[in-house]
Amino acid sequence: MTLKIISLLGCAMGALVAPVAAQAAEAEKPASTTKEGVSILSEDIIVTGDIAFRNRTRDPNPVLSYDLEYFQRFEPVSVGEMLKRVPGVTFTSDVLEYDGAQMRGLPPGYTQVLINGRRAPGGEADRSFFVDRIPAELVERIEIVRAPRADQPSEGVGGTLNVITKESAMFDGGFVKAGALINEDGGVRPSGALAYADTIGDTSFWGALNYQQRRNPKKKVSDRYDGEMAFDNRELQEDTRDGTDISGNAEVVTRVGEGKLRLSGLFVDTDRDEDETSIEYAGEELELDGVEIQRERISQQTYALSGDLVYPMGQGELGVAGSWSGFRDDTTVETDEGDTLEEATLDEREFLDIKDDEYGATLYYNFLGDGFTAKVGMDYLSKTRDGEDLIEGEDPEAGAIFTIKEKRYDPYVRLTFEPTSAFSVDAGLRYEITRRDVTSNAVAGQDVFETADYDAENLNPSLHLRYAPTDADQFRASVARTVRRPDYDMISPYRQEESPGDEDETIGNPMLKDERSWGIDVGYERRLGTKGIVGINVFYRNVKDLIELVATGDSPLNGEPGNVYQPRNIGDGKTWGVEVDFSMPLTALGLPDTGLFANYTYLDSETRDPFTGEKRRFNNQPHHVYNIGFIQTVRAVDMSFGASLSGRSKASESNFDETVDLTYGQDLEAFIEKRFGQRFVLRFSAQNLLDRAKRETFRKYDGDSLAEILENRAGGEMDEFEKERERSGRLFQVTLRAAF
Repeated sequence: MTLKIISLLGCAMGALVAPVAAQAAEAEKPASTTKEGVSILSEDIIVTGDIAFRNRTRDPNPVLSYDLEYFQRFEPVSVGEMLKRVPGVTFTSDVLEYDGAQMRGLPPGYTQVLINGRRAPGGEADRSFFVDRIPAELVERIEIVRAPRADQPSEGVGGTLNVITKESAMFDGGFVKAGALINEDGGVRPSGALAYADTIGDTSFWGALNYQQRRNPKKKVSDRYDGEMAFDNRELQEDTRDGTDISGNAEVVTRVGEGKLRLSGLFVDTDRDEDETSIEYAGEELELDGVEIQRERISQQTYALSGDLVYPMGQGELGVAGSWSGFRDDTTVETDEGDTLEEATLDEREFLDIKDDEYGATLYYNFLGDGFTAKVGMDYLSKTRDGEDLIEGEDPEAGAIFTIKEKRYDPYVRLTFEPTSAFSVDAGLRYEITRRDVTSNAVAGQDVFETADYDAENLNPSLHLRYAPTDADQFRASVARTVRRPDYDMISPYRQEESPGDEDETIGNPMLKDERSWGIDVGYERRLGTKGIVGINVFYRNVKDLIELVATGDSPLNGEPGNVYQPRNIGDGKTWGVEVDFSMPLTALGLPDTGLFANYTYLDSETRDPFTGEKRRFNNQPHHVYNIGFIQTVRAVDMSFGASLSGRSKASESNFDETVDLTYGQDLEAFIEKRFGQRFVLRFSAQNLLDRAKRETFRKYDGDSLAEILENRAGGEMDEFEKERERSGRLFQVTLRAAF
């Protein structure tokens, strides 16, 4: 079915672009460079009619690089919206939400997110970073690092997303942007941006500010049935997320003697209101059966400061760097309940407060020989995370107050041998030493705190081969070891009641070992003409010491007839797949102003369910993810237009007392732009044109014991069956950009 849709879309694109492409000019506009040959004028970014394609890199390890221009025509608001167009990245978020990136379909905790090569702390317990927190206006390019080198952090079993913010050396001049997001229901939210870069003597600088309001009104319908599939109740939800992002980044690069010093900073300030109203109707007659109103007020800030100095010394160069990253989260959640909307009164008020600080330092020496380099260095990280999750008028639950302190010492050596321009070998060792202390309140309602220590040491080798027999062909092969560290809530030493079931208890396990993975990537790229590229990559990951929640066999201390669970390292898992991407202008067909883009990723995996003992795939991993689109430039009228279609297959999730099937409709987005002179462009873009739906099916099981629940699962005897459907409507955007 998917292949049929892609084929039909391809035919439709061909029919659409053929008449206008005949008017396209044959000549391509040359790039404008500064005296250093590295910068481009701001108007070339803002108003050019040229189509940008994926970059071809010479990195020995497998890296895909996409400049901002690759995405900008579709006017993405955040990095999350940019990533839905790259191979192998998917999300399980609500419609029009792109927060927890999943590389290769693995849970977000398996994807490492870096900003300018440094870790980005976030508020999630699984150490993931919500990429919709980074406005697209701050980004210069996106790098997909499929396998790390020795001088890169070894986290990211699924892969690493490296977000490179705009750099002073890349631009001359500035730009201003004004726009508005328009929801299908008529809601309008403004946006604006201002940026400028220049060079004075040996010093270049860049500064940018961005203001963005976002709104996502969602409607959800949940139908529930009893174990005999008789209709029980219906719940109608309206969930509106309305927020404001203010962000900025700046950079200064200057000469220090024969060396180069770079200072940079980034901030993102988010204020978001999430309002959800749920109305439940019971029985076939759909009689009103209660309402719940939830108001969530979120205030989050992300900060990053860094400085690095590279200085020639002897036959190489000395590098020194330091950084600070901070994350703040202050959230208040109020819940009203009642028989009707008019009678609903405050039932609970919850306060969430997280403060996360990470200090990093790097020292290295890079010996530069003839066809040979040797880099020896040390990365240091000191992290402190304080958190509170409190309910007004109630004593703190166990684990509601915690402090996590983590120190990392990562010495590494990286050797690169390039006997010819066609062949290179990159080999290295990274030794990651972790020292972690976790403190939390151990007993609900009591001022009793416990601290647990954990030390880990991982030796992570890597080997990357690159062979380019011709200017057009390039082969890569990589073997690397990566790690995934446990979720914060899993390592906190406390006993949590009513988790995962109402009568159960879960005990944290500070002694959890890191998950470790051996990974293999083998790929081939071919240059198509002067700009196009096609690539294929086959990957395999073998993950050891998987962490899952298991039953200990003990009884809860509260006397309930439930079970006691604890996260433990239970065994192994593996995942594999094929990633194909393609982007090129149709110059060979006489259509140089027609650009086609496509990528397809096949995914599969195998692990053993800790409850049923049966083999299954990783939770929420689809079998395939795809994207296909085109951009057409009509130089005769100085306009461009394009469209992109993306989709994914069904995914499933297995928990101890329920299974979930998840499907999404296809996502169609489009744009049309008109350029005015050399410095202005007016662009209209649209998302979710097919009004896609998110559909979830829940099969829930019950029982007085774990054995009874599993017996009911095996026999298909459900306690409840639920179908949930969610839509957000179409989203339109108008943007005016000007270069100066």
